[in-house]
Amino acid sequence: MEPVSSSNPDLRKVAVAAEVEGFGRSVDEISAKVDTLEKRVNEVERFYLTTGSPQLTNSKGSSIVKDKQLNLLKKQQQDASRREVTATKRMQELMRQFASIFRQITQHEWAWPFKEPVDVESLGLHDYYQVIEKPMDFGTIKNKMEAKDGTAYKNVREIYADVRLVFKNAMKYNDDKDDVHVMAKTLLEKFEEKWLKLLPKVVEEETRRVDEEAEARLHTQLAQEAAYASMAKDLSTELVEIDLYLKDLREMVVQKCSKALAIVAQNNPSFQASAQEVDLDIDAQSECTLWRLKVFVKEALKVQGKSSEGTAGNKVTASKRNREISDAVPKTNAKRTKKLSCL
Repeated sequence: MEPVSSSNPDLRKVAVAAEVEGFGRSVDEISAKVDTLEKRVNEVERFYLTTGSPQLTNSKGSSIVKDKQLNLLKKQQQDASRREVTATKRMQELMRQFASIFRQITQHEWAWPFKEPVDVESLGLHDYYQVIEKPMDFGTIKNKMEAKDGTAYKNVREIYADVRLVFKNAMKYNDDKDDVHVMAKTLLEKFEEKWLKLLPKVVEEETRRVDEEAEARLHTQLAQEAAYASMAKDLSTELVEIDLYLKDLREMVVQKCSKALAIVAQNNPSFQASAQEVDLDIDAQSECTLWRLKVFVKEALKVQGKSSEGTAGNKVTASKRNREISDAVPKTNAKRTKKLSCL
């Protein structure tokens, strides 16, 4: 290998560019990682600011990843679906019991005026829709109880309200002494008596439904808090890892710079390699110093190339840079083939 000319700028450019590019890639990777972590930190912070949970500083959970969050959401949805199915069955049983009451009332001998919608035109009741805001009758109620197209009643209280409306409308439109008014009032009293016997079961079911929904919300909140607590702990671990990586990167840069400066100082006793800032004129260095720097840079590139063998692209790039450095070393004149005294 021929000695390096002190006036050759190509070697210096390639070597410096290789080092800077490698360092730049590391910085870019760290920056991207920090950006991702910052978004996650902001997400955790927003959650705790919204919920006001005290677990922000005392969170201790297991590792959490996206798949676990999706599995948790799926489980919550399945639990909610099972609760809804069970609650619907209980409500259907109550509606079946209410249907028995409804049949008893509609089969009463005084129920005939209320079985069909009021024939406003044939009876000449021109002011009926001005007095009655929502007409209702037993036939309409029965059809809605048996509907299969999604328009059916969802709970017992809806049916109860419409049955009462039938009687209240009749009492409102007709005078107190009118037969229809008296019939409606009598049937309403009988209906309320029967309803009061079923009401405790209805209240029990409604209370149970409220409790189940509250418990489900609590479980969801606790699951979210556990998930964000785990995320907070994972973020803390990753931030520590990044801090250690930055420390190693800083030490690597310092070591490389220190070694390079030590090479310069070996043949230049007046050069202060340990100073915080140094002013180095590379063109003023001896051929021996430049040769040692060249070897140092090549060795550093070899180490960098081995550490990046994980990806084919990096391996090819490292080999290419080594070739560029070798090609940048000019062939000197035959008169300068004498072996350097420093080697």
